Amino acid sequence: MKQMVGLIGVFAYLSLLTIGGGMAAYPEMKTLTVDTFHWLTADQLVRLYSIGQMAPGPNMMMIAGVGQWVAGPLGALAVTLAFFLPTGLLTLWVGRVWAHLGGWPWRASIQRALSAVSIGLLLGGVISIAKAAVVGWAGAAIAIAVFAVLMATHMNPLPLMALAGVAGAVLFR
Repeated sequence: MKQMVGLIGVFAYLSLLTIGGGMAAYPEMKTLTVDTFHWLTADQLVRLYSIGQMAPGPNMMMIAGVGQWVAGPLGALAVTLAFFLPTGLLTLWVGRVWAHLGGWPWRASIQRALSAVSIGLLLGGVISIAKAAVVGWAGAAIAIAVFAVLMATHMNPLPLMALAGVAGAVLFR
């Protein structure tokens, strides 16, 4: 029960850090789930994140995997509700307030500042995942190649994910 309360508290807190998307909360999620509470290893968290990226639906559904890993099906449900409910309710409330302040002179300035904050948080998430997921020269080569192809072609990432998986199977034997 104590662990379940801890999971709910951690993921309710993390939900409030998702300005700009779930990736923004990843560095703090790693700190809490891996370094502080030792619920997962860094490798396990990266693998759960990768599965969440490949699965249909919101990419942060990977948090249900964390809950499942730590506390079974009830943990998955509790973590999912704790992560999505606070932010969902806050978004509804802020949306109403924001619509009411449509002509407010500070609104555009606040939006620009929040855009910059969200980019910084996203970059922090990318760097945090890269440190754990990109292993050695082979991992770096795969990551750079996928990034370059996506930026140059804007193609569907699924074929690249399949090719990267094959390359990883060959290079990481």
